[in-house]
Amino acid sequence: MFRNYNFKKYDIFLILIVIALVSFGIIAIGSATQGSTYVRNKQLFGFIVTFVLMIIISLIDYHFIGKFYWLIYAFNIILLVAVLFLGVKVKGAVRWINIAGIQLQPSELSKIMMVIFLAKYIDKNKEKINNLLFLIKLGILVIIPTLLIYKQPDLSTSLVLLVILVVLLFVAGISYKYVLIALAIAVPLFFGTVWYMQQPDTVFSDHQVERVMSFLYPEKYDTMQTDNSIQAIGSGQLNGKGWYKGTINKYNYLPEPQTDFIFSVIGEEAGFIGCSIVLLLLLLLIIKCLWIAKDSIDLFGMLIISGFVAIISFQTFVNVGVTTGLIPNTGIPLPFISYGLSSLMSNMIGIGVILNISLHRKTTYY
Repeated sequence: MFRNYNFKKYDIFLILIVIALVSFGIIAIGSATQGSTYVRNKQLFGFIVTFVLMIIISLIDYHFIGKFYWLIYAFNIILLVAVLFLGVKVKGAVRWINIAGIQLQPSELSKIMMVIFLAKYIDKNKEKINNLLFLIKLGILVIIPTLLIYKQPDLSTSLVLLVILVVLLFVAGISYKYVLIALAIAVPLFFGTVWYMQQPDTVFSDHQVERVMSFLYPEKYDTMQTDNSIQAIGSGQLNGKGWYKGTINKYNYLPEPQTDFIFSVIGEEAGFIGCSIVLLLLLLLIIKCLWIAKDSIDLFGMLIISGFVAIISFQTFVNVGVTTGLIPNTGIPLPFISYGLSSLMSNMIGIGVILNISLHRKTTYY
């Protein structure tokens, strides 16, 4: 479990990037909530607790964690099922459960748990990576939590699990034959789904249909949220209006500014420079993680890092894409920046595991 590590390999730079991102996020959250010390301090306290958790996990051999991959998967399913029966309804969605007085969002933790499970499962069966029966089994194992999350409803987070699966299969060396087959199925399915959403009596919820339709036909649907978001970012210009001085945010023209639209707040109040700093830090985080993956001693470690990078990259693309009007409106947090302790905990656990992988890598970095 614990080993005598060469701490010259401990990646301090990765930790500094995380601290910078979360610090920037806490400032933005305080501004997004118009100076609410409760929300800001709650995120700060959550960071302190999860930072300690990250350090502890970084000292636990990731191979030891991998031994419990089936237990991790089962725990993930239990939490997601518990949401359906014991969940707390907030704004029309049942995504949270209360455990010992703490409100937890299992779908956020599900991301990192599925990364660890899939990484180990694929690593143990790497010789079967191009076996159709194995791929079907793998698909079923992913579809179960995906459907449970979608049922909450939480379409965006359920898509994250599918992205993780695709990335891990690619890194593990799946044959391009299956890639082409998947594309041949996925592309028509995508356009077919968009067409189906426009038909009466669709199985998709009204708000999901409206979000897609407002993106496709903005002249026919209410696009006020997206328009306000774009206006907020544009009004910040180069340097921004200054923290706590954003008028669009101040007068509540942005929905959930501390979570889904935190990037809009940064754009208005910190300007192009602030947005660039956030995206640069996230890019550095991704590059640093991939650099560690390059020197990983085994496929298991490489897959864990690849899955975590997939989460960070996809969520960043979606969050920024929504706030800038590039993709349909959907709620997904900006990693390490948006308010949310479950999301922060999931990300910090991921960093902790990656730090442990860095302690095993082939090359020492100072």
